[in-house]
Amino acid sequence: MFCRNFAVLFLLISAAVARAEPAREIVPVKSRQISQFKVGSDKTVFGALEFIGGIEMTSANPLFGALSAIRFLPDGQSFVAVMDTGHWVEGAVIRDDAGGLEGLSDLTVTPMTDANGEAQLEKWRVDSEGLALREGQAIVSFEQSPRIEIYPYPGFAKARPQGQMALPFPVEELRSNGGIETIAIAPKNGPLRGAAVVVSERSVDKADNLFAGILEGPMKGAFTVVRADPYSVTDGAFLPDGDLLLLERRFNFASGLGMRIRRIAAGDIRPGAVIDGDVMLEADMSYQIDNMEALDVISQPDGEIRVILVSDDNHSILERNLMLEFRLIK
Repeated sequence: MFCRNFAVLFLLISAAVARAEPAREIVPVKSRQISQFKVGSDKTVFGALEFIGGIEMTSANPLFGALSAIRFLPDGQSFVAVMDTGHWVEGAVIRDDAGGLEGLSDLTVTPMTDANGEAQLEKWRVDSEGLALREGQAIVSFEQSPRIEIYPYPGFAKARPQGQMALPFPVEELRSNGGIETIAIAPKNGPLRGAAVVVSERSVDKADNLFAGILEGPMKGAFTVVRADPYSVTDGAFLPDGDLLLLERRFNFASGLGMRIRRIAAGDIRPGAVIDGDVMLEADMSYQIDNMEALDVISQPDGEIRVILVSDDNHSILERNLMLEFRLIK
C-alpha cells in the first residue's frame, strides 16, 4: 500500500514538474533574400528611410508564423519575438558579407505560461500582440483578453507572469480585436523617463482618436492618437531622441493591402494630448509588403539607426513572413 501511494505521489509530482516546464521547440527557418523594396525598381530611398534588404521566411514546421512583435537585443542581431498564438520566439539574424539580412538562426519557440504556470491554449486568452523589453522585465500586451503582463527578463520563457500593468483608460473601451497592439519603452533620458507607452490598434474615443497612454512615471496618464482611416496601428518603437515610430496597416477590397510609418515628436507625447505625426514611409501592394505587424529600432555602435519591419502570415498560405530592414536617413 505504501509503495503504491508513493508511486502515485511520484507521478503527480512528475506531472506538476512537467507542467511547470514549458515544452520548447527548435524551429528551422529557410530564407530567401529580397533585394528590392519596390517591385521592379532599384530605388533604395523611400521618404526618410533607405532600404537595406530583407528576407522572406518559411518553415516546414507548422508552428512558425503569426509573428506579431519583435525586439532586438543590444547586440543588434539576437531578438525576442511573440506570436499571437501565445508563444515566445528567440533567435538571431544572419547577415551576408555586405551586412544585409541573409536568414535566421534556428528559432526556439516556447508557449507562454499563465499565472498557474501552465501553457495557455485558448486563442482568446493568448492573443499576444505587443512586446517590450527592459532591464528585468519582458512586458506583453494581449488583445482579445485585454491585459498587460510582466514576465521576468531574462528567464521569461520558463516563467509565469509576475504581475500586470494598469491602463490609464477604461479597459471596456477596447475592442475585442482592436485593442492594445503597441507597447514600447521610452528612452530613460527623455521626458517620459523610460516609461512604457501603449497605443491601441482600432479602439477609439468619441472623437474617433485612438486610445493611448503612458503607463508609469512622472507623466503617467492617457492621451490619444489621431486615427487616419483605413489605417490601424500594429506596432511602435522609440528612436533614441524620444520620437515614437508607429507602424500602421490597412486592408480593404478597394485598395488592397498597405502600410505606413508615422513619426510622433517626443515633446507631443503627454497626458491629455491628441497627437499626430508626419508619415515617413508609405507603401502599397507594388512594394514587398504583407500584413506588417512588427517594428523595432536598432541603434548601431556608430550611431546609425536601423528600422526593422516584420509581417504576420496568420498561418495562411495567402500571406508571407517578411523581415525588412531600413536605414534612417532623416
